[in-house]
Amino acid sequence: MPFETNLLQILFNSLISGSLYVLVGLGLTMTYSLTKFPNFAHAEFITLGAYIVYAMTDILNLGLISGIIVSMLITGFVGVACFLMVFRPLANRKGTMVHLMISSIGVGIFLRYAIQQIWGGQELHFSKVHFAGYNLGPLRVTSLWIGIILTAVILVIILHLILTQTKLGKAMRATSNNPSLAQASGIDIDKIIMIVWFLGAALAGLGGFFKAADTRIVPVLGWGILLPAFAVIILGGIGSFYGMIAAAYILGLAENFSIIGLISLGISTDYRTAIGFVVIIITLIFAPTGLSGINFSKWFKRRRPHEGEVME
Repeated sequence: MPFETNLLQILFNSLISGSLYVLVGLGLTMTYSLTKFPNFAHAEFITLGAYIVYAMTDILNLGLISGIIVSMLITGFVGVACFLMVFRPLANRKGTMVHLMISSIGVGIFLRYAIQQIWGGQELHFSKVHFAGYNLGPLRVTSLWIGIILTAVILVIILHLILTQTKLGKAMRATSNNPSLAQASGIDIDKIIMIVWFLGAALAGLGGFFKAADTRIVPVLGWGILLPAFAVIILGGIGSFYGMIAAAYILGLAENFSIIGLISLGISTDYRTAIGFVVIIITLIFAPTGLSGINFSKWFKRRRPHEGEVME
């Protein structure tokens, strides 16, 4: 197969991977912006969303769209329940970020075993949901992949408009920047946080469906994409909405182009998941604030010549 053909498919696959990371990372970065701790239970929100869509489509035969809507609603409410029952009480008792992070791991383990008790531990696949495939010249495309990309783009546009053009978005940004000042200004920060937790968990469930439809459904589905999601958030700048989006596609490119090197070295392509660890380590060493903390404008400023120096 010619290199150009491989390159085209790899670029398209990078777009798919980046869009998946956007879907998963949106909710994670939104909840972190407000509650200031990494929620590891987000992995189980991803998994739960996939299983609920499976139950709605393959068991109850209620259709894909209905399954996705119900999945997002249930997953969103589970996220709010976790916040109200675990994380808010801990925060009210002056729990630190470490306390909240460890508790999120515990909540995730509980949810994972609950999922396994309901659906079992065997590998499942969507058997009643079919996605058409096409060959556009050298490029292999499926309707699922197109759906992943379009959904990510649409959600980014919608959330951008919400954050910049609505009272809810302004309240979310105010609560993220300075909760005390936001509360003093009359903003119900508890309500805002619950809305964000609902949206974050619902988007995780949506991302879980797309990930499962492209691979398989297993109780540890969410953990397979959580590490890249954290890498995206760290690379983009923790809490940065736009930095996360840019980082998602950067990591997608890095992972998919690494496949070329792994194949040439005779190494399993499964090791591409290590790219997430590499990104986290390098970012923390050289740019702890991520892309959002880099002043790109200074790169384009024309350097002033020293005395006696002629600049071309």
